[in-house]
Amino acid sequence: MAPTPQLFTPITLRGLTIPNRLWVAPMCQYSAVDGVVQPWHLVHLGGFAQGRAGLIITEATSVLPEGRISPEDAGLWNEAQRDAWKPVVDFVHSQGVPIAVQLAHAGRKASTRSPFKSGDTYVDVTEGGWVTSAPSAVPFGRLPVPHEMSLKDIDELIGAFGASSKLAVDAGFDAIELHAAHGYLLHEFLSPLSNLRTDSYGGDYDNRARIVLECVERMRTDMPDSMPLLVRISASDWLEGGWDLEQSVLLATRLEALGVDLIDVSSGGLSPEQEIALGPGYQMHFAKAISHAVSQMAVGTVGLITESAQAEEALNTGVADVVLMARQFLREPHYALRAAAELGHDLEWPGQYVRAKP
Repeated sequence: MAPTPQLFTPITLRGLTIPNRLWVAPMCQYSAVDGVVQPWHLVHLGGFAQGRAGLIITEATSVLPEGRISPEDAGLWNEAQRDAWKPVVDFVHSQGVPIAVQLAHAGRKASTRSPFKSGDTYVDVTEGGWVTSAPSAVPFGRLPVPHEMSLKDIDELIGAFGASSKLAVDAGFDAIELHAAHGYLLHEFLSPLSNLRTDSYGGDYDNRARIVLECVERMRTDMPDSMPLLVRISASDWLEGGWDLEQSVLLATRLEALGVDLIDVSSGGLSPEQEIALGPGYQMHFAKAISHAVSQMAVGTVGLITESAQAEEALNTGVADVVLMARQFLREPHYALRAAAELGHDLEWPGQYVRAKP
C-alpha cells in the first residue's frame, strides 16, 4: 500500500484529533440576521462537512454587536445566537468532522456594507450602522474616524471574548480561533501604523501586543483545558514601518507560551495602501519562518493554495502542519474528496454519494 499523504494524516491538538490537515478557512457570508446564523450557514458549512474537510472554521463571528464587519455578520454575544449555531454544529459532527468558531471584532473596519448591497461602503447610524472603535482615532482609508477606545472599553472587550468563548463551548464547537488578522481590531492594536496610543496598550512592542495576549489568557480560562485555541494573525502589513514577520515570530513564541495550540498565518488587511506580491502560496514563507521558531505549537498556512500537490508539498517541506483553503472550497465544497483522490488516498465518502465515487 502507498503511504498516506501527509495532507490526509490526522493531527491532535489537546483533546481533539482532527482527521486530516486540509481545513476550511473562515469566509464571511454576510447572511446573518441580528447576528443569528440562518439556514444558509447550515447548507454552506454542511457542504464542507459532507466533503470531508479536516476542520471547518466559521466566518468571523463577532463578540459584540459593534464588532461586526457588516450588519449581516454572525455574532456570538447572546443565547439566541448560541442556539442558532447548535444545529449547524450538530450536522457537521454528524459527518464526522470537527468545527471551530472564529471570534472577532472588526474595529475601525466595522459597520460596512455587505458586498451584496449597493451604496456607500460605510453603513451610517441612520441605516442601522454604528460608530466604530479602534486603538486610536485613525481611519481605514475613506471610512469614518473611529472612536479611540478607553481602558474601560479595552477591559470590556477582553471580557466579551471570554463570554463568547463560554457560549461557543455551550454551542458544541470543538475549537475556537481568535481573529487577530486582516486589519481588524486586534491587528489594529498590533500595528504601529494604526496604534498611536501612549498608554499601556500602545507604543513599544510589548504594549501593542498586550491586548492579544490578554485575550488569549482570558479565553483559555473560559474554555475547557482539552479544547484547542487557535489564533489567526497577519504576519505582515506589507507596508514599511508596519507590523512585520520579525514581530510576528516573537508574537508566535509568546502565544505558544500561553497555551495556544495553532497559529493560522495570513497577512495584510491593515491598510488600503498595502502592496502585496500575489502569487500561488504567496504567504507560505511567513508560515515557514514561524514554524521554525516554535517547538510545540502547530502552524497553519493559507493564501492562493489551490492544488492538492501544492498543499502536500507545503507539509512535506516544513512550511506548516496544516493547510487552509478558502476560495477553493467555495468553488468546490467537496474539494477534500478530490484532493484525496489526486494524491492516491481513499477518503471515505458519505454513503449517500458513494455511487458517484470514481
